[in-house]
Amino acid sequence: MARLFFLLGGARSGKSALAVRWAYALGREQVTFLATAQALDAEMRQRIAAHRAERPAAWQTLEAPRRVGQALRTQARHAVAVLDCLTLLVSNALLEGGPPAVQDEVRQLLEAWRAWGGTLLVVSNEVGLGIVPLQALARQYRDWLGWANQQVRAAATRAYWVVAGGVVPLRDPPARP
Repeated sequence: MARLFFLLGGARSGKSALAVRWAYALGREQVTFLATAQALDAEMRQRIAAHRAERPAAWQTLEAPRRVGQALRTQARHAVAVLDCLTLLVSNALLEGGPPAVQDEVRQLLEAWRAWGGTLLVVSNEVGLGIVPLQALARQYRDWLGWANQQVRAAATRAYWVVAGGVVPLRDPPARP
């Protein structure tokens, strides 16, 4: 049965660590990790190395800065997978192909998850809580990440807000106030 757990929160809130713990509890050593980060500078290479050290070495890691749905559908060897993170996937798609690429990535991710049929934990940042950015590209990114988060949240079996390592379940809104 396909399940999607969506972990949303701010930067350094504990989302990734929680996703790793839950994935280990569900799949032990049999987990596929879909990594969207790109090591474009020394600082990012260090961050990626630190994240790798936090998860079991036996896990399958798929480097997928784009076309995550395709990677999940064709390369994932396990019934449990972690996507870390939707935030960077949206950024990568927006910079490479604009809004249509973002829409295509999210659509293909959700279609692939349904066809794959396993348990997927998706990590994403909430970037809409601050001030409106001054730059047009930053505003466009905030808007499209918000859209992507809503799409994944709508498809999710369960969704959680992660803050300071704590977890708050997100519930569907009532039909009316």
